[in-house]
Amino acid sequence: MQSFDALVVNKQEEQFSVDIQKLTVEDLPAGEVLIRVQYSGVNYKDSLAAIPNGNIVKNYPFVPGIDLAGVVVSSDDQRFKEGDEVIATSYEIGVAHFGGYSEYARIPAQWIVPLPKGLSLKEAMTIGTAGFTAALSVLRLEENGVKSEKGKVLVAGATGGVGSFAVSILSKLGFEVEASTGKESEAAYLKKIGASSIVSREEVYDGKVRALGKQKWAAAVDPVGGEPLAALLSQIQYGGSVAVSGLTAGTSVPTTVFPFILRGVNLLGIDSVYCDMETRLKVWERLATDFKPANLEDVIQQEVTLSELPEVLPTLLKGQARGRILVKL
Repeated sequence: MQSFDALVVNKQEEQFSVDIQKLTVEDLPAGEVLIRVQYSGVNYKDSLAAIPNGNIVKNYPFVPGIDLAGVVVSSDDQRFKEGDEVIATSYEIGVAHFGGYSEYARIPAQWIVPLPKGLSLKEAMTIGTAGFTAALSVLRLEENGVKSEKGKVLVAGATGGVGSFAVSILSKLGFEVEASTGKESEAAYLKKIGASSIVSREEVYDGKVRALGKQKWAAAVDPVGGEPLAALLSQIQYGGSVAVSGLTAGTSVPTTVFPFILRGVNLLGIDSVYCDMETRLKVWERLATDFKPANLEDVIQQEVTLSELPEVLPTLLKGQARGRILVKL
């Protein structure tokens, strides 16, 4: 191995570039495990990393990609050996530590998850951070007493990566899933992956945030945030929960205390980045077993190569993505 391909973003004064470059192992940051990357994925953070004002990348030049799955080439840590199939997501990967948009990656051992039985490397990256976040959301709902017999569960932003996986996982577990989307054309897709009914974005949030609204849903998975989250909280049934993991609709949530003190609603914060390893292993094990969507192939919007990434990355920022974009190295 003399050199290999990687997607490199660079920023120098007023100039910004995103292109494929040749790197060597010596260019990679420190880490105990060298991995031959086979698959990565495209996430919202990755798209932000590929624009000059995305405020994701800490230092340039840099290799983005917050997800990767591949095979261990060498390891200085006894937990991993040559030939092991592994997953690495979250922590500083793709933000402050070179990520998955590279044929080789060197990763700290404490950030790596052994590929669980029941998943291939391709399936693991079809799931990726988006699917992991959805699964962690469902796990937290379970831990807070949400059961299928209590009523419908709403998934907001249902055509996105987190939303799509939340629909699939909840459906597989026997929940009646109501999917919310602003894209009427995607109703057939959402039904195909497990939604029992579709509601428009406006039916969840009509532009007004009320202190309390009609109790419509037993729980919700929300990767959207902002004012729509405030509206959603006011419509959750007594004792229900909302797992929030995103901010595509904004960071301000202008709610009142009433859903919490009059209906006992729980707002569950979902962080997949620094999630502890014990929980991380548990979630990946569930994703390889009872959480594993039966329709993983249906969630893949497209499979692209490294050279196609510069054109593909902006689509998430334009709201044009559906499901998952898989990167084959």
